[in-house]
Amino acid sequence: MPDAETIVVGAGPAGLACAAALRRSGGSVIVLEKADRIAASWRHHYDRLHLHTHKRQSGLPGLPMPAAYPKYPSRDQLVAYLEDYAALHRIVPRFGTTVLRVRQRAGWVVETDTTTLTAGNVIFATGIAGWPLRPAWPGMDSFPGRLIHSSDYANPKPFSQCRVLVVGLGNSGGEIALDLCDAGNEVSLSVRSPVNVVPRDLFGIPILTLAILQRSLPYKLVDALNAPILRLAIGDLEPFGLRRPAKGPMTQVAEDGKIPLLDIGTVDRIRRGLITVRPGIARITGADVHFDDGTRAPFDVIVQATGYRPSLRALLPDHHGVLDRSGAPIVCGRPTGHPGLFFCGHIAVATGQLREIGLEAERIAATIRAGACREFG
Repeated sequence: MPDAETIVVGAGPAGLACAAALRRSGGSVIVLEKADRIAASWRHHYDRLHLHTHKRQSGLPGLPMPAAYPKYPSRDQLVAYLEDYAALHRIVPRFGTTVLRVRQRAGWVVETDTTTLTAGNVIFATGIAGWPLRPAWPGMDSFPGRLIHSSDYANPKPFSQCRVLVVGLGNSGGEIALDLCDAGNEVSLSVRSPVNVVPRDLFGIPILTLAILQRSLPYKLVDALNAPILRLAIGDLEPFGLRRPAKGPMTQVAEDGKIPLLDIGTVDRIRRGLITVRPGIARITGADVHFDDGTRAPFDVIVQATGYRPSLRALLPDHHGVLDRSGAPIVCGRPTGHPGLFFCGHIAVATGQLREIGLEAERIAATIRAGACREFG
């Protein structure tokens, strides 16, 4: 007999949503989590982090976010919400359990560092924050200052009156640069590629709410319709060193999985000259960072806001065909082509990650329940 109908790997938002949906449909589920608490990745994000999606679109199935929460809940409020969510649905993960390999053997065999479990289904809900992408530059070893990844950044307190270079202008890079700037540091942003920038709110409406309303339209049409409004709201940023991509925001999400910068003040600081935009890094010599345009400047701190590159290849040694070149899932929230194997919460969307996690979890649970009904009906 299998140990459970379904094993869920990860006890973050995706793992909890999947477990709750499965329990509501009557299935037995085991949740495995390598950390000692739920939402471990969220607990380690930087202090000032807030959701970019409205609380109405951020609640998981079965429990809305509290009415007392602000429009954009904080990191700590989300963690408290997830704790309440787990308690409501009676989800008790097996903490301190690291999954080593998952193989298909008349069902699925999950090898961990403490035991081996079997189940008819396995859901990977591990997220991406466990695999920071740390680029290397020529001469990096000669840098005498502090060099950290954004996953190690908490707040600006350790960097008082520093010259800080933040590398990358995704949402983490933009917000960390803003955080450091407002604390009185001399901040530069190294931005190698063109960047789509959209306001978090447009005419008082959350931009992701507008994306949800437009989701039935072709994404290239949405970009064409929104382009004049976004140009009016954001303006021309090329004089400040930020180039606009050939693809619009929705097209980049759909085709490249790249989320635009949802601006909460970084652009204002750039316009006011409080944050300097610089090109990509060519090399480092001591404290000096040399940029692709031939300029250089000294820094005390470099923050690599360079994202994550999840790789599940080691965990799925027999099923590389379900992963792309970087080791991330090709299909998320739907059947993968291997019966009983699912992924949840791994693919970027324009309509809010937590909202998408809830939709994916319910689709996965419905697929598992339909398969169980066929087997026993």
